[in-house]
Amino acid sequence: MTDDVREQVRDKYSQAALRVTAGGTAGCGPASSRGECDPITRDLYGEHETAGLPEAALKASLGCGNPTALATLAAGEVVLDLGSGGGVDVLLSARRVGPAGKAYGLDMTDEMLVLARDNAAKAGVTNVEFLKGEIEDIPLPDASVNVVISNCVINLSTDKDRVLAEAFRVLKPGGRFAVSDVVVRGPVPTELRRSVELWIGCVAGALDDADYRAKLARAGFVDVEIEPTRIYRVEDAREILIKAGLDVDAAAPAIDGKFMSAFVRARKSGGPA
Repeated sequence: MTDDVREQVRDKYSQAALRVTAGGTAGCGPASSRGECDPITRDLYGEHETAGLPEAALKASLGCGNPTALATLAAGEVVLDLGSGGGVDVLLSARRVGPAGKAYGLDMTDEMLVLARDNAAKAGVTNVEFLKGEIEDIPLPDASVNVVISNCVINLSTDKDRVLAEAFRVLKPGGRFAVSDVVVRGPVPTELRRSVELWIGCVAGALDDADYRAKLARAGFVDVEIEPTRIYRVEDAREILIKAGLDVDAAAPAIDGKFMSAFVRARKSGGPA
């Protein structure tokens, strides 16, 4: 990320963590409720998954999907969550890999790391470790994890090529990349894209799906798949877009259904498929 963008993201997630610590909800913007981001953040986790997790872990979730439900995690594996926030996906991963496995969470925000470690302690989960660092420079050795997950964080980086290269580096041969992210399918006029990103501010910077595939391939990944999990419609954001000064009805044909949450899968060759 550029220093400017990095500080904006850090400040935003720092404030989100502090709101949760104070008993509120992380939200996606200055407000304390999710409101404007509901179509993206709502209903991502089933009750059977969240049972036993601290409420603060769920309130701090700013994701756009549920990578732990879609990724195939096996007992004994090592998982890394890029941009782990309040830790919900790390805790869910730790359950699935069991005591013989381990789940790392990586975040650059001190307040989120404090919250995540507190959530792990409350949940009684011991096979987790939260690391401070940036997703463009992962503080783990080469070939040290089986699976890299992430939940709507890679899109925030201004150096996605570096993030994907780092994910590839830390994966073991045969390791899997299994992330939830927002992608754009088809061309969207620049001025309309900016207005839509006012609505989905927590997922600004989304890649076109073809660009995402190309970047993964350049990083060395094979077996790339992008599977839409939730498609966003103009009606989901009508009020927000009107406030942004956009003629929603006129813009609808250019943006409706173009933005979507997706599950992005890929693999590092050299090991079992």
